[in-house]
Amino acid sequence: MQLSRRSLLLTLLVAWTPLNAQAATATTSPPPAVQAAPAGTTRTAQPLDVLGVRSYLLVPDRCQVTSCPLVIISHPRAQDADRMVRSSGILTLSESLLKARFAVLISGDGGPTTWGSPDALTQVAQTQFEATGRFKWNSRTYAVGFSMGGLMALRSALPGSPYTVHGLALVDAWADLRGAWGTATSRRNEISAAYRLTGPPPTDLDPLHQAHLAPMLPLFVAGSPDDATVPLHSNSERLYALAQPELSEFVTLSGPHLGANRFSQDMARRITSFFQRLELGTTARKH
Repeated sequence: MQLSRRSLLLTLLVAWTPLNAQAATATTSPPPAVQAAPAGTTRTAQPLDVLGVRSYLLVPDRCQVTSCPLVIISHPRAQDADRMVRSSGILTLSESLLKARFAVLISGDGGPTTWGSPDALTQVAQTQFEATGRFKWNSRTYAVGFSMGGLMALRSALPGSPYTVHGLALVDAWADLRGAWGTATSRRNEISAAYRLTGPPPTDLDPLHQAHLAPMLPLFVAGSPDDATVPLHSNSERLYALAQPELSEFVTLSGPHLGANRFSQDMARRITSFFQRLELGTTARKH
C-alpha cells in the first residue's frame, strides 16, 4: 500500500511545475523552527519545504509514541504558511487540535493564489506524504479550508485525490470554482493562471460539481449571510446539501468575511469536536 501511494505521488510529480515565482524559488537555508505553542505543550512548528513551497508541521509530543491523525489547514487567498503559522487565530485552532492529539499541517497549498488547482494538490500531497513520516500517523487525514482554501480542502476529499481525507471543516469557504471565476477580474486572472485556462473552468475541474458525483462526506461548514466576499447560498449551503447527515454540522455565523468569530476559542472547539466525533466513530467501527 505504501509503495502504491509513493508511485502515485511520483507519477503526479513528473507533470508538476511551479505555479508562480514564489513557488519556483527553492529555499536553500530554511529558517529555524517557529515556536508556535507554549513550551511543554507541543513541539515547535517544523518547516517543510516541498517543491519550492513552505508548509509547517506541528506534532504533539505524545504522537511520537501513540498513533495520531493529521489535520491539514489550507489558507485564504494571498496568504502563505509563514503568515498562517504566526496568526493568532490559526494558533487558537492549532492549539485546540494539538491538545486533542491531532497533528497539524499548516499548508502552503502550492502558492498564495492557487485556488485549489490540481497542480497545487500535487504539491500538498507530497507535503502530506512527508509530514506523515515524521510522527506516528494512524492513516487518517482531515482537512480545514478558510475562504479560497476551501477549494483545496474539498478537492483533496474527492475521488482521485492522491490521499484520502476522512472529513472536512470549511469556514467562509469557496466551493464553487466557476462562481469564483465569474466574479472579480483579479480572481478570474488568478484562476486562469493556476488552472492554465483560457476560458471558464470546465465542470470536471469544479470541486462543487464533482462533489455531486462523489459519495456523501462528513462536513463541518460555517458561514455567514453577511459575507459579501463568498456568497453563502452558492457555496456553503449548496455543498452542505451533499453532506453525510448523521455526522455533519452547519454553523450559521454573523458578520463579514473571515471576521473574528471565525477564529475564536468557540469555533476552534467546534471544529476539534467535529474531528473527534469522526475519530470516535472510526474507532467504534473497529470494535
